[in-house]
Amino acid sequence: MAPPERVRLALVGCGNIARAHWRGIRYHAPLVEVTAVVDADPARAAAMAERSGAPAFPSLSAALAEGDFDAVDLMLPHDLHEPAAIAAFEAGKHVALEKPMAPTLDACERIMAAAEASGRVFMVAEQSQFWPDAIRIGELLAAGAIGDVIWARALFFDPLRRDPADPVPWRFRLARAGGGICIDGGAHWIRPLRMWFGDVAEVLATTHRHVAGMEGESRAHALFRFESGVTATFDALLSEGPGAPTEDFRITGTAGEIVSERGGPGRLLLYDAAHPDGEVVLDSLDGRRDAFGVELDEFSRAVLHGAPLTAGPADSLGELRTALAIYRSALSGGWERVGAD
Repeated sequence: MAPPERVRLALVGCGNIARAHWRGIRYHAPLVEVTAVVDADPARAAAMAERSGAPAFPSLSAALAEGDFDAVDLMLPHDLHEPAAIAAFEAGKHVALEKPMAPTLDACERIMAAAEASGRVFMVAEQSQFWPDAIRIGELLAAGAIGDVIWARALFFDPLRRDPADPVPWRFRLARAGGGICIDGGAHWIRPLRMWFGDVAEVLATTHRHVAGMEGESRAHALFRFESGVTATFDALLSEGPGAPTEDFRITGTAGEIVSERGGPGRLLLYDAAHPDGEVVLDSLDGRRDAFGVELDEFSRAVLHGAPLTAGPADSLGELRTALAIYRSALSGGWERVGAD
């Protein structure tokens, strides 16, 4: 029998992130066909069913029993990642799972064991692995464009958009999310740092809560010391007010700087001896939204053709371990080893 030409995929969880994944599939993942959508909220499930043309199911168990698909794209609250992923593996499905893999390392180990036992493809979806500026910065650093790296800065500024129908979203609850801004969106800023400089060795951090109703941290300041010897600052803020133009990343070297700007479409700039006022390397960061499709395209090629993943599931433990070290440091007031938990 000829191998299937497309991966039949179930979208599990039809919230905001599912719309981004659906857009990515439509424009950048030609080998993916959505054949099921799943959500406990009938309105959300119906809306995604209308977009995709796929039948809707009220639960993963119902979809596994009655649906027709090869793989699942799990986009659920963090505390549901473990039972959903394990159920999918036990049903013989390939799994793409939104980051973090789970809120605890023990849960991650159980998920990875289930994946290994199933023999199916397992991807932890980390969109920033495929951001055009993250990739280009890595290329510039590898080429020595700014000499030896002296230090770096990452700033995650996230505007809070409150939904009147959901004033306390699941991300605000520790039992659901496992933490606040660092374990969640902050991972998208920690991954590029790890792509460029390797694993974080230890962390010194403070965290605070200033957003009403949010049980986890809504802002954090941290100093990272990498195994490579590079140091970087990491700042994360969930803001209810407007924000001024700033930068997502700044990397300073002995021969110049690289800056990924935030504000408008954003830009990637290189400052060196030949371009002391800055050379525009990328004139827009709009390509970041395509990363959802690029990662699912890679997932489909791993399923269909055995193509290797750019970053395996275990790579995502680096962001989780770093976030957990931030939390420990905020309590202890001192440096915390990232691999100590």
